Amino acid sequence: MITKMKKLSFLVYHREYEQFLEQIRELGVVHIVEKQQGEPDESLQDMLQKRALYKNTLSQMHHDTSFDASQEADSQLSADDIITGYEEIQQAIQHIGQQLTQCDKDIAQLTPWGDFDQTMVQKLRDAGWYLQFYTCQERDFQETWETDCNAIRVLEQGGWVYFVTLMPQAFSLNLEPIRLPRHSLSELMEQKAQLQKTGDEYTAKLNDYCAGKSHRLAYLYHQLQSEIDLRTVTLSGERMAKGSVLFLEGWVPEDKETEVRNLLDNNGVYYEMRAAKREDNAPIKLKNNAFNRMYEVLTKMYGMPDYAEFDPTPLIAPFFTLFFGFCMGDAGYGLVLIVLGFLLKKKLSKSLAGMMNLVMTLGVATTIVGALLGTFFGVSLVDVNLPDSVKQFMIVGKIGDTNYDKQMLLAIIIGIVQISFGMTVKAVGETIRFGFKESLSAWGWLLLVVGFVCTGTLAFLNIISHEVSTWAFIVIGGVSAIGIYLLNNIHRNIFVNVGAGLWDTYNMATGLMGDTLSYIRLYALGLAGGMLGGVFNQLAFMVRDSAGGIPGWVFCLLILVLGHGINIAMSCLSAYVHPLRLTFVEYFKNSGYDGKGTAYKPFGVKSEE
Repeated sequence: MITKMKKLSFLVYHREYEQFLEQIRELGVVHIVEKQQGEPDESLQDMLQKRALYKNTLSQMHHDTSFDASQEADSQLSADDIITGYEEIQQAIQHIGQQLTQCDKDIAQLTPWGDFDQTMVQKLRDAGWYLQFYTCQERDFQETWETDCNAIRVLEQGGWVYFVTLMPQAFSLNLEPIRLPRHSLSELMEQKAQLQKTGDEYTAKLNDYCAGKSHRLAYLYHQLQSEIDLRTVTLSGERMAKGSVLFLEGWVPEDKETEVRNLLDNNGVYYEMRAAKREDNAPIKLKNNAFNRMYEVLTKMYGMPDYAEFDPTPLIAPFFTLFFGFCMGDAGYGLVLIVLGFLLKKKLSKSLAGMMNLVMTLGVATTIVGALLGTFFGVSLVDVNLPDSVKQFMIVGKIGDTNYDKQMLLAIIIGIVQISFGMTVKAVGETIRFGFKESLSAWGWLLLVVGFVCTGTLAFLNIISHEVSTWAFIVIGGVSAIGIYLLNNIHRNIFVNVGAGLWDTYNMATGLMGDTLSYIRLYALGLAGGMLGGVFNQLAFMVRDSAGGIPGWVFCLLILVLGHGINIAMSCLSAYVHPLRLTFVEYFKNSGYDGKGTAYKPFGVKSEE
């Protein structure tokens, strides 16, 4: 649900402005409406540049801007010292990388000539003999060079000839002689090994440096952000009465009203506080129970609701949980997620440990749904010797004598239910926001779709007769048509409404079919994961039978662990992305959710995120 907000407007004497803002920041519950009344000065611009530098460095350190207060941070180092130390190690690594690149080039150049001592070439020259190195295409090599200038072939490779000439005086062919590195091939190989060793040492040093200093830099980043917030809010004050007083607006959660009133009363500040209206652009603070709170991250990912909208979190949480379990589709994999979430919750930081509750919840859903779908670590439970009383709850096989799969039909039914639910939310939401007369089109479409689905289901199950269902379709269609074609906008001409209704009909006819079929992905992903798990099982036991004995069991277990590990990772990715798509596209579109609200961000000291 959305926390009720109070709109706060207050006037502050200009000499007490900054001192008062410090008290507001310490309280940390007021969301200030930022109205940039003044231009950022040089100091604020410098802060903004430093913030970008700190954030970029944290990103390079593979550390986000979150700061866990439980992590100890070195209080002696400044942000500039940390960044300087990081850049020095990075520059050393880059320099070593450049040396390695040059070393590789020299090795590639010397390799065709083999490993020889360059000092011998100089000794020959001191004795009056000139040794030159050449290369040319094989068709261009002249046999006369072997007698005229003592040409000696060293290597023939890829249509090229590598050769040397040895003459008692300086002599040059119509070819450009090759200038080889001064070091021998063995010396270059040794130099490369040393550079690689040094590079590994610097890389390990950089990793240790990032692990030890990133928390401190994140802490300093949040301190700087707090200062920027203070300066920004200071500039947001609107000067009135020739600059002697400043006017500010903000928002306060209803449950924090008493704290704010006490602070304002104690400071003798003139203020006005009223309940937020639906048309106000109030910031959104979500307030849900423990289960729904785990799914708030999905709502924030798409966009916060408007103050006049519903909080979609409690509505999408059950569906997303069901979708995830359906896509995983394996009870064994669900148990793995439960155990993994339980173990990691004790080892991860507080901010990440909360995510493990979601992992365990999704694991429970996967276990239950996987058991209903009859799959356990790729093994079909229907083929296992289980009591018939247990198997009767499994949704497997075909529907009667048809070729339609029960699980595929279940996925489509789930889609129809969610789309119908979304349309109900849209109709109710528009009625609350704009009134019943302004939402007749939404109610018409809801009656048409849900009414036809319910009537068709009852007729299919022979609960109602064919004649009754026919008249039900006619009545539902007629009543729905009034809202869809005639009263979709009571302020427009009726002919315009008919045209708009026809256009909506085209969009709904094409959109609803595609939206419904999209839910088949739930069945397809669960089927694919189960089949891949079964393939790994077959492969593992085939290897065991082939190898036999202890080696056979070792390879069998290795294939099972690696295979199912890969399958779990891929299934988790698919089970997260595709339900997310069904929620963001199919459900939000049919429920009319915009997600254009502003998140509640209280003005306060930031020590932890």
